[in-house]
Amino acid sequence: MLAFTLRRLVVALSVAFTVSVVAFALLHLSGDLATTIAGPEASPAQVAEVRAQYGLDRPLTAQYLDWLWSALHLDFGQSFYFRSSVVSLIAERMPVTLELGAISLFISLVIAVPLGVLAAVFRGTIIDRLALTFCVLGQAIPTFCLGLGLIIVFAVNLRWLPVSGNASWQNFVLPSIALGWYAVPAVMRLSRNGMLEVLSADYIRTARAKGLSPAKVVLKHALRNAIIPVVALAAVQFGFMLGGSIVVEAVFSMHGIGHLAWEAIARNDFPVVQAVVLILAAIYITLTFLADVVNALLDPRMRVA
Repeated sequence: MLAFTLRRLVVALSVAFTVSVVAFALLHLSGDLATTIAGPEASPAQVAEVRAQYGLDRPLTAQYLDWLWSALHLDFGQSFYFRSSVVSLIAERMPVTLELGAISLFISLVIAVPLGVLAAVFRGTIIDRLALTFCVLGQAIPTFCLGLGLIIVFAVNLRWLPVSGNASWQNFVLPSIALGWYAVPAVMRLSRNGMLEVLSADYIRTARAKGLSPAKVVLKHALRNAIIPVVALAAVQFGFMLGGSIVVEAVFSMHGIGHLAWEAIARNDFPVVQAVVLILAAIYITLTFLADVVNALLDPRMRVA
C-alpha cells in the first residue's frame, strides 16, 4: 500500500508541476505583460519602468522559479484590476464555489445512483432504456444551455426562484442542478455497470437461494460492493465541478471563484487568472490522488495497477 501511495504521489506532483509551467507560460504567451500593465497609451519609458518594477526584464527561468516559490507560500501578488491581494480575493470567493460544488455533487449522486441501480436490476426493460436515454441527454445538453433553460422556466416564467446572486439557499438551487447534471451520466453508468457485475456474483445467487427478499439482496448485499467505484468517481467529479463552476457562476452571476476567474479573464487580470488556474488544478489533483488511495484501500486489486 505504501509503494502504491508513493507512486500515485509522484504522479500527482508531476502533474502539478506541469500545470504550473503551463499556467506560467500561458501568461507570457498572451502578449507583452509590461505593455498590458502600463496601458496602451503608455510611453516606451513607462513600459520599461513597469517591466523593471515587475521583474519582467529578467530571464523567464528566474521569473518562473520566483513565481513558483511565491505560489507555494500562497503569495500570488496583487490584482491588476481589484488592487488587492489575489489570495484575499480567492479566500473571499472560494466558500461560494465549494458550497455550490458540494450541493451539486449531492444532487448528482441522489439522482444517478438510484437510476443506475434501477437500470441494472431491470436490465433490458423500459426502465433501463429510459435511464440510459436520460444519461445520453445529460451528456448532450451543455451546462450553460441547461442553466439558461432553468432560468427561463423557474425564474422568469414561474418566478419560483431568484435569477442570480448567492444571498440565500434559494440562489443555489438552479445553479446546483445545472452543475450537478454534468456528473449524472458518468455516475449513473458506473453505478449500473457495478451493479450488473455484482448481481451476477456467486454470493448474490447464494443470498437469493436463502430466500432473502429482492430488496434486501440489492440494497444490503449488492449495492454495498457496487458503490465502491462511485466513491472515487465522486471525488474526481467534485474537482470537475469546481472547474466547471466558471461557466455556471457566470450564467447565474454567483460571486464565487468561477465568477472571479471570468471577471479576471475579461479584464486581463493575469495574476488572478494564474492563481485560479493553479488552485483549481491543485484541488483536482489532490482529489484524484485521494480517490486513488481510497480505491486501493477498498479494493486491494488496485494496488498492483
